[in-house]
Amino acid sequence: MTNSTLNPKVDGFLRKAKQWKDEFEKLREIVLDCELTEDFKWMHPCYTLQDKNIVLIHGFKEYCALLFHKGALLKDTHGILIQQTENVQAARQIRFTNVQEIAAMEDILKAYIYEAIEVEKAGLEVSFKKSTEFPVPEELQTKFDEHPDLKTAFEALTPGRQRAYLLHFAEAKQSKTRVSRIEKYMPQIMSGKGLND
Repeated sequence: MTNSTLNPKVDGFLRKAKQWKDEFEKLREIVLDCELTEDFKWMHPCYTLQDKNIVLIHGFKEYCALLFHKGALLKDTHGILIQQTENVQAARQIRFTNVQEIAAMEDILKAYIYEAIEVEKAGLEVSFKKSTEFPVPEELQTKFDEHPDLKTAFEALTPGRQRAYLLHFAEAKQSKTRVSRIEKYMPQIMSGKGLND
């Protein structure tokens, strides 16, 4: 590992790390072996190829992880990539709870990193779901049927705004909560505003 590739901000991050320090250092060593540029973004060590993000190292309470920015495009031959939440479309994590685990998986991790580099070199992009692929809650569909102008106003919103509403409505576990959320936001939708406008 040549020192020229080390980023002083990452050194600082590692010095301050209370949890996962050994794990972060091992992950750093593995990633740097794959000839990526060490950067520091979003308060975490981030590794890039020609300014394109490939992997990020981050830690949580229960685990630390290697996050692949375009993990959804990797073959995942070992079935180890995790989608953090169902709303995360592109990124995938490999999680660890100790340094031995990381050391034991070194070759696999490098294979995944090299694959991620190839994905980036090939210019592959994750095709994000269109808003139309997000399910429209039944309660919203009912409101659309009752108020055709609401449906028209909803369809005129930007895809991002539509998606935010669909996620917000669908998050409610109970139908009556979904209905009250929809009713609360109907005036906003009618006036062409997004969830947070």
